[in-house]
Amino acid sequence: MTRVEKPGLTYADSGVDIDAGNAMVERIKPLVRATRRPGADAEIGGFGGLFDLKAAGFVDPILVAANDGVGTKVKIAVESGRHETIGIDLVAMCVNDLVVQGAEPLFFLDYYATGKLDPSEGAAIVAGIADGCRQAGCALIGGETAEMPGVYRARDYDLAGFAVGAVERGKLLPQSVEPGDIVYGLASSGVHSNGFSLVRRIVEAANLGWDEPAPFSSGQNLAEALLTPTTIYVKLLLAAFKATSGIRALAHITGGGLPENLPRVLPKHLSAVIDLAAITVPPVFRWLAHAGNVPSEDLLRTFNCGIGMALVVAKAEAEDVERFFIGRDQSLVRLGEIEPGGSTRITFHGALAL
Repeated sequence: MTRVEKPGLTYADSGVDIDAGNAMVERIKPLVRATRRPGADAEIGGFGGLFDLKAAGFVDPILVAANDGVGTKVKIAVESGRHETIGIDLVAMCVNDLVVQGAEPLFFLDYYATGKLDPSEGAAIVAGIADGCRQAGCALIGGETAEMPGVYRARDYDLAGFAVGAVERGKLLPQSVEPGDIVYGLASSGVHSNGFSLVRRIVEAANLGWDEPAPFSSGQNLAEALLTPTTIYVKLLLAAFKATSGIRALAHITGGGLPENLPRVLPKHLSAVIDLAAITVPPVFRWLAHAGNVPSEDLLRTFNCGIGMALVVAKAEAEDVERFFIGRDQSLVRLGEIEPGGSTRITFHGALAL
C-alpha cells in the first residue's frame, strides 16, 4: 500500500505572513526615527525600548504611566479605508492622561493587531502614531504588530497605546484645590475618541454612508469629519505650567464627559458648579443630538460636547492664566467654580445650546 504524503503546512498557510511584518518594520523605521527626543535615540528592532531620564533633564522624577485605545472609532477608519489619523487619536488618549497629572510625556509604545497585515496600511497607521508623538514631544520607542487570523476578520484591526511620562517630585497634579477656584475649559476638536458606538448607531439609523457629505461639516465627507483627530493638549499645558502658577488641577474630558471626569480631580468635600450655557457646542454634537434624539443628560455623559480639557485655577491667578491662553490664541472658556459640599460632586446650571 502506497503511503500518500500530505502537503506540509507553513505559518503563511495559516494566514500569518512574517515577510509582510518585516516589510512593515522597514517602512516605519524613518517614522519612528523622526520622534527622537533627549533621552531616546535608539532604533526600533530590539527586545525593548530604552529611555534615559538623566539625559531628559530630570532630577528627582516620579514616573506616570497611562494606556488606552481609540474604541470603536477604529471601525470608521477600517470601513472607510482612512487610516492616516487614527494613530494621532491613540497617542492623544494616552498623553492627555499624563499631562493632567503634571507629567511630561517621554515615550510611547503601540500595539497593532489585525486579521491580515497590509504593510502599506500598517505604515499609514504608524505614521499617524508618529505624528501624535511629535505633537506631544514624546519618542515612539517600540511596539508590537500582531497578525491574528481567526481573531480579527480580514482587514479589521485594533490599537492600544502605552505612554510613560515624568514629573518632578512636588509638582504632581491635582494639588490644593479650594473653594472659589475657577473652572475653565479648552475646546475639543470634535468627538475625539469616545462614544463612537452611539455615533455609529446614529449614522446607521440615518442611513448614511461614510463617503456621503457630512451633515454638520461642509466640504467633508462623513468619515473624514468624524475621524477628526483628538486634540493633543500636552505642549500647550506644559508651557502653561512654566509660565503661570495658578493651575491646580486638570481633567481630560473623555468617556463619561464632564459629569464623570471633572469630579475625579476634586477633593471629596468640594464640588464644581458648571454653567452649560457657557459651552459653545460644535455642530457635530448638535447633529448627533437631533439625528439620534439623544437626551441632553446622555449627551453630557457620553461625549465631551465641545470641552476636551477642564482646568481648575486659583482665583488669584485666574487673570494671569487667561492672559497666557489668549496670548496663544486659545479659547479658554470660563465654565464655573469650585464650591464647598461634596455630596453632589458636580452641579449644572443652564442648558447646552443644541
